[in-house]
Amino acid sequence: MTRISVTVDGAEAVDEVEPRTLLVQYLREQRGRTGTPVGCDTSNCGACTVLVDGRAVKSCALLAVQADGAEVTTIQGLANGELHPVQKAFHERHALQCGYCTPGMIMAAVDLLNEVPDPDERQVREGLEGNLCRCTGYQNIVAAVRDAAAELRGAS
Repeated sequence: MTRISVTVDGAEAVDEVEPRTLLVQYLREQRGRTGTPVGCDTSNCGACTVLVDGRAVKSCALLAVQADGAEVTTIQGLANGELHPVQKAFHERHALQCGYCTPGMIMAAVDLLNEVPDPDERQVREGLEGNLCRCTGYQNIVAAVRDAAAELRGAS
């Protein structure tokens, strides 16, 4: 076992993990952050995307020991009492159907908007290309990300 120290959704945690434990397993099984789904386990779908030190990372492709000393934000830690603007826009634009990909899409969108505050449609599509949705056709997802961008910038 290896001892790691991680800040998960603002709470500091020190835990013992097997060196082969994936970050997604650690978050779900040891930290109770079940809002991060296990999708494909191959890093193809992006459903398990979280923010590690502010950057989008597929948590099935990162070992928990690699997150030692990092700040991890999951979908559950994104909001502080009310929905984050990206979560709100996904709800308002009906940018989900089954919802399985939604946590990863939202986390990838947050990372994108941190890098590109006013993305055009092409930039949104490119920014989310590592996240798959089998239900929506992406139109409402793209619209939701652009709406959230406007809200975050304070545009009307």
